[in-house]
Amino acid sequence: MISKPHYINIGGSLLSLDKPRVMGVINVTPDSFYKGSRYPGEEALLAAAKKMIDEGADFIDVGGYSSRPGAVNVTVAEEKKRVLPAIKMILAEIPDAIISVDTFRAEVAREAVCDCGAHIVNDIYGGEGDSEMFALIRELNVPYILMHM
Repeated sequence: MISKPHYINIGGSLLSLDKPRVMGVINVTPDSFYKGSRYPGEEALLAAAKKMIDEGADFIDVGGYSSRPGAVNVTVAEEKKRVLPAIKMILAEIPDAIISVDTFRAEVAREAVCDCGAHIVNDIYGGEGDSEMFALIRELNVPYILMHM
């Protein structure tokens, strides 16, 4: 049986999913699961993004809300303050980077995509963290990674 190739639309260009893709993770949080994925400063963040791309990452996932057990709840405003400038900064330095925003909040996802240029929404709560998420994804028509918590 011949299978059809699979693609996702990334900003008007088709990206083939005929082979595994690699996602680099940048956490702009002080308390993420893995200490090695935290990049609190601009220089460290940009150096990490460049290194990930140079080493073969297809996507860069930027998150500003820690999901580790016992993590402190972060307000929408704080999450935006962490994530939105990081996405803008990466795309200013690496315009061809494919950016995924790691958020369960529709408001953060909207601004990341519409105002900052993120291409994908990565939602670890699978749409259950914000009742507006599915409608937003439908409206924005961007790839959506539906994970589970």
